Amino acid sequence: MSMMWQDLVFLAGSVLSIVFLAPTVRDVTARIPLGSSVPSMTIGAIYAATYATMGMSFSALGSFGVATMWSLIVCYRSPGPHDGPANVARFAVSLLRQAHETVTGVSTPAEDEPVASGQSAD
Repeated sequence: MSMMWQDLVFLAGSVLSIVFLAPTVRDVTARIPLGSSVPSMTIGAIYAATYATMGMSFSALGSFGVATMWSLIVCYRSPGPHDGPANVARFAVSLLRQAHETVTGVSTPAEDEPVASGQSAD
């Protein structure tokens, strides 16, 4: 099967994203909200899986690279006091807490840190 030109275009876009994200990963003072980084990481992983199922190997590899960069940002560049993969779970719990507050109107404080009403844990 011949390579589709689109595969190379998507790879090029992913490589540019990786290049642009690298300074954020390297900057120890950078603080990227989990509300931005977790969705970006997730989308990169979904794109990687989707491209792989379409036989677009280079696009899949590039999107996996982007997802990896966002994963590093999630783990080590969030504004919260915690580092590591647990930030994904912390974000999910914060999102569920916000949804509960929106539906019920009852505020539930975070277990490990105070979060003002209407704010996420990131």
